[in-house]
Amino acid sequence: MKLIETPIPDLFIVEPKVFEDSRGYFLESYSKKLFAENGIDSYFVQDNESKSTKGVLRGLHYQLAPYAQTKLIRVIHGRILDVVVDIRKGSPTFGKHFALELSGDNKQQLFIPKGFAHGFSVLSDYVIVNYKCDALYYPNSERGLLFNDPDLSIDWRIDLEQAIISAKDKVNPPLSKADINFIYGQR
Repeated sequence: MKLIETPIPDLFIVEPKVFEDSRGYFLESYSKKLFAENGIDSYFVQDNESKSTKGVLRGLHYQLAPYAQTKLIRVIHGRILDVVVDIRKGSPTFGKHFALELSGDNKQQLFIPKGFAHGFSVLSDYVIVNYKCDALYYPNSERGLLFNDPDLSIDWRIDLEQAIISAKDKVNPPLSKADINFIYGQR
C-alpha cells in the first residue's frame, strides 16, 4: 500500500497492493502502521456503507469542529467521482476542489482529513461505497456546500438536470455563505 500526494496539502490517494490469482484477489485496505509512518494519526471509530444508483449525487457534506470527521473513502462495487473541497481558512488551496474516480476495479481510496467538504456522483448502474470515519455522526454539527456553486466549478460528470439529489443537498449554501470553522494547520 502506498500514499500518493495530491495537489491539495494533507489529502492523499491510497493505493493498495492487490494480489490477484485464479481465485480472486486480496488487498490490505487499511494499515494504521503505514498511516502513522506518514504522519497520519487518525483513529477510525466507525465504518459506513451506502448503496446508490446511477445519477445520484451526494454532498458536499462536512461536520463543524470539534465534531469534524476524517474519512477514508473506498468503493466496493461500481464507480463514483469522489469530490472534496478544501474549506480550511488560510489554506493555500482554500476553495479548490479535487476529484478522483474511485471504483471497485481500481481499488484506490481517498484519505480526506478534517476541513474538507465531501461528495460523490454515481457513474455506474449502482455503487457500494464504504468509508471509515474518525468521529461519530453529530447532527447538530452537520453542514454542507451547494453542489453546483459556480465559484467551485465542479464537473460532476453526470447530467445535473437529471441528477438524483436530496432535498437537503439542493439548499446548501455556496462556499461564500457557508458556516465553516476550520483553520489550516490545526488538526
